[in-house]
Amino acid sequence: MPDPRFLLFGYLLLMSLVLFAFMGADKRRAKRRAWRIPERTLFWLAALGGGLGGVFGMLAFRHKTKHAAFCIGMPLLMVLNFAVAYLLLRYLI
Repeated sequence: MPDPRFLLFGYLLLMSLVLFAFMGADKRRAKRRAWRIPERTLFWLAALGGGLGGVFGMLAFRHKTKHAAFCIGMPLLMVLNFAVAYLLLRYLI
C-alpha cells in the first residue's frame, strides 16, 4: 500500500495540474471568442484540491485577474486546500 502522504500529495498535484490546464484553455477560448469553461467549474476544481493550480493559472495566463471573485476566491481555496491537507496529515494519517 502506498504511503497516504504520497497519495494526498499526488491528488493535490493532479487537481492543480488539471485546473492550471483548464485556466489556460479558458484563456485561449476567451481570446478566440469560443465556448468558455463555466466559472463554476473552475471554482469546483479549486475547491476539490486544485487551488494552487488556479492561482498559478491566473498568474501565468493573466486570466480572471480583474474578477474580484477569482482574485479573492482562488487564493482562499488554495489556503483551504492546504489547511485540509495539513489536518488530514496531522490527525487522520
